[in-house]
Amino acid sequence: MMKRFLGIVLGLVLSAGFLYSAQNSGKKLAYIVSDTGIPFWDIMSRGIKQNSEKLGFEVDIYSSDNIIKNEMKFTAKVINDKVDGLIISPINSSSSVTILKLAKKAGIPVVIADIGTDRGEYLSYISSDNKKGAYDIGKVLSRAMIEKGYQNGKVGIIAIPQKRKNGKDRTSGFMKALGESGIKGADIKQQVTFSYKETFDFAKELIGNYPDLRAIWLQGSDRYQGALDAIEQSGKKGEILLICFDAEPVFLELIPKGILVGAAMQQPFLMGEKAVEVLAKHFEGEKVEKNIMLSILAIDKENLEEKLPIIKRNVLGLGAK
Repeated sequence: MMKRFLGIVLGLVLSAGFLYSAQNSGKKLAYIVSDTGIPFWDIMSRGIKQNSEKLGFEVDIYSSDNIIKNEMKFTAKVINDKVDGLIISPINSSSSVTILKLAKKAGIPVVIADIGTDRGEYLSYISSDNKKGAYDIGKVLSRAMIEKGYQNGKVGIIAIPQKRKNGKDRTSGFMKALGESGIKGADIKQQVTFSYKETFDFAKELIGNYPDLRAIWLQGSDRYQGALDAIEQSGKKGEILLICFDAEPVFLELIPKGILVGAAMQQPFLMGEKAVEVLAKHFEGEKVEKNIMLSILAIDKENLEEKLPIIKRNVLGLGAK
């Protein structure tokens, strides 16, 4: 009897999923993203792709390679293709204004996944709580500096563009945390190319200009090696701490070893899934939330093991179903 009951329940669940998928069959989505060469955006792309397939949508992903001209070209293409829904992670908050204007004219609903916009109409904005996440990781660094007796030293920042709303929020939240501990900032260098060389050169410049530099905060993750190499080549290994935003799989090894103090980890895979869910609800005529803010995990060696299942799935997109 129990087996039969479970079989009926499973059948209903599967048929419901099939029905939902069938309702979306033929609907086409597009995702225009700043640069899938950056792991964060690649992971979000995978979240979008996997959930699109699960819910029966077709989806095309367009990486602008951080070039505005490409972003505009892809916008024109998806509008010409008459996609049913558009997800964007724009290059910056000002370029999204043009995308939103063109999509509105074409009657295409838009979900913004991170970065934000200066203005314009959109269906939903899915973001991370950058200010709180940066504040929390600032507290992690402050504690580490105080434990080492580095509280009189300065912290340099290698930042994402401060034209982006998320960039401004990260910097303000982080500096608030440092200020509460009486720790001062050094200079802030804004990334343009997001390359290893740029990160290395910025880190070397910070180290050279500030003899009392005791930590570097990289507002990203994938070029962490550039900062580590600059610290080592400057003869400051073990004297200058490195802390990051976002995550790479190798961080699961580097944080316990103390090579990295920690990282503020967004949940890009989950964010991508949520973006597709919003469009699915919209197509069903359901009301959707205008603003959806996901938490950021402030991870160090003390809580890494506890948060590992969430990190592997929502942050790194490993083994997600």
